[in-house]
Amino acid sequence: MALFNFRSSTPTASPSAEVEGFLQGYSIEVMPRTAEKVEDFRALLPKGTRVYVAHIDGTPIADMVATAKRLHREGFPVMPHFPARIIKDRATLADWVARYQGEADVKQALLLGGGVNTPAGEFDASMQLVETGLFDGFERLHFAGHPEGNRDIDADGSDRMVMQALRWKQAFADRTDAQVAIATQFCFEAAPVIAWADRLAAEGIRLPIHIGIAGPAKLQTLIKFAISCGVGASLRVLQRRAMDVSKLLSPYEPDEMITALTAHKARHPGFGIESVHFFPLGGIKTNAAWAIEHGGAATAPANS
Repeated sequence: MALFNFRSSTPTASPSAEVEGFLQGYSIEVMPRTAEKVEDFRALLPKGTRVYVAHIDGTPIADMVATAKRLHREGFPVMPHFPARIIKDRATLADWVARYQGEADVKQALLLGGGVNTPAGEFDASMQLVETGLFDGFERLHFAGHPEGNRDIDADGSDRMVMQALRWKQAFADRTDAQVAIATQFCFEAAPVIAWADRLAAEGIRLPIHIGIAGPAKLQTLIKFAISCGVGASLRVLQRRAMDVSKLLSPYEPDEMITALTAHKARHPGFGIESVHFFPLGGIKTNAAWAIEHGGAATAPANS
């Protein structure tokens, strides 16, 4: 993920109080190779920002732990990914957990199935990771969410298996002391996200949602990631933009998405989206600058 540094060519208006509130306590993710290009995260991110460490298949665990250790040393709470389908066995998982805890004081984790077709070992789903007991004592556990569906789980295009899994995760949240939430894949359109969040609420899923937002990036970069990550319905937003010559060469920025979700939250205070999680697809420096310009400079809440 290259570190582009695109900035808006037009001045940014002062963000509204609602947008500032919506962005307060946002999280962001990095990979070891992108983190290496950042001299000091304290110069980019608000104090207390949660930083996810994304685990891409093939990345050595030593690199992952070193990145987490560096972020912890710079004062950021770290949430590493644990993709079930690339973890060989319980012993491997236990080793990862022990190294993260011992070297980086990790107390938070994102548990997900992982985007590979054939599991490397005995794990196929995030729920199986929980059932090992190795995350007992963690302060916060997040599970992956997919507002536009996940054909890795429901190949028929329904959400039957996904909803079943979410009910399990809600039951787990009800009996654990850990703070549990859903961190979603990035989307480009608010309407499908709002419909999905409302559907969860109607099904009795009360887990807070940390909505995935793609940070500013070249349009071509976003389309590439959207296709590879299975972002379907809201891809049409990018396709419409690609057809507009006046916008084709300018970077995408998530203003419309953030504004629409903020307005909906203001009208419906009980709306399930609790926080924003940024995917810095155009570079973490660019994303961090955009967040600050749009009101995300506040220190993260103490209970985040």
